[in-house]
Amino acid sequence: MWFITGASRGLGRAFAEAALAAGDRVVAAARNVAPLEDLVQKYPDNLVRLPLDVSDRAAVQEGVDRAAAAFGRLDIVVNNAGTMLLGMLEEATEEQIRAHFDVNFFGAVWVAQAVIPHLRAQGSGHILQVTTMGTGGGFASTGLYAGGKSALDSVSQALAMEVAPFGIKVTIVQPGGYDTGLFTAGTTMTEPNPAYEPLRAKLAEMWGEDAGPAASTAAPVIMELVDLPDPPLRLIVGGPSYDMVQQMDQARAAEYRAWEHLSRKAPG
Repeated sequence: MWFITGASRGLGRAFAEAALAAGDRVVAAARNVAPLEDLVQKYPDNLVRLPLDVSDRAAVQEGVDRAAAAFGRLDIVVNNAGTMLLGMLEEATEEQIRAHFDVNFFGAVWVAQAVIPHLRAQGSGHILQVTTMGTGGGFASTGLYAGGKSALDSVSQALAMEVAPFGIKVTIVQPGGYDTGLFTAGTTMTEPNPAYEPLRAKLAEMWGEDAGPAASTAAPVIMELVDLPDPPLRLIVGGPSYDMVQQMDQARAAEYRAWEHLSRKAPG
């Protein structure tokens, strides 16, 4: 049985569709579950829609308990709900930053806390923490998004160590740029500061208009992942994204090496 947050669009919906097509049962959670009506009509016995705001810790606990009761257990938990805060750090308000982390970081933490007792009791389960290929470093205008995902990445690595003795697996799923609606319906924009217009123009030119491949193209990878008896702690989803992460890692390693002489002057 799958429990998927952010299931009404993008990767969450793609994963739900793939699981249902495979004959699995799914509890699909989202703030707005209306877009899932067509899937309810197609899979009335295997799909339960759950209205849920993951930033509400009490609601998450209640929702997870309802999800476990719906089909009797939890097997695969996909922490996918997320938003984008787009803009320079100086431009972002406190309200925007806190609201962003409430969903992208704390929401995933609340879900993990709520599902672990269920998974521990049954001695099995697989938690998929959807972060991003960009957790290895920040990038202008998306730094807060990367920051929240990086925090989730680190916490999830610790979580994997904590729950392994109970038969629970954790995989940090790091997708690349898929057409999920994140940069449209899922985006909060900061108030532009004119001082950053030259950089903003450069970023727009760099990114272009390509929204990326359809979210559905990532689903087969996830379906194969959850069938692995010994799944990886981290998985980059997308060939071009894999190459980009390798390049970023090499650049970081080169930077460390360039300043090794200074690092070694300290005894710690």
